[in-house]
Amino acid sequence: MRAYDFAPLHRATVGFDRVADLMDRVMSAEVTNSTYPPYNIEKTGDDSYRISVAVAGFSEADLTVEQRENALIVSARKADEGEEKTYLHRGIATRAFEKRFHLADHVRVTEANHADGMLHIELVREVPEALKPRQIQITKTSEPKAIEA
Repeated sequence: MRAYDFAPLHRATVGFDRVADLMDRVMSAEVTNSTYPPYNIEKTGDDSYRISVAVAGFSEADLTVEQRENALIVSARKADEGEEKTYLHRGIATRAFEKRFHLADHVRVTEANHADGMLHIELVREVPEALKPRQIQITKTSEPKAIEA
């Protein structure tokens, strides 16, 4: 893995701390990032997204979806079944997990549903009116006024 030094970015910019921190976090998490459970991230519209997580073997009661500031945390913990089972082959993993997704500003979760072993989380980006581009009307100005002495 190649290490990048973001110090020049910190020296030459103001107000981009979060971007540099995010890049540091992504670069350091690259090695430790777990692939369990598998997931997809889809863009379903101009400002809408869907995260689909494969959660075979988990019920709705075993799953938790939480949004904290700019983080989406999906976790699962299988409740104890009480009885011991003897498996000849166990290919469906039901081990506990916690998956974190970092969300951009103004992205919020609108819905989460569980069907056919998949957890679908719908997200939408809602940019406030104050931050949206707006057209500035240009008016015709009259001739400059002469200064009277």
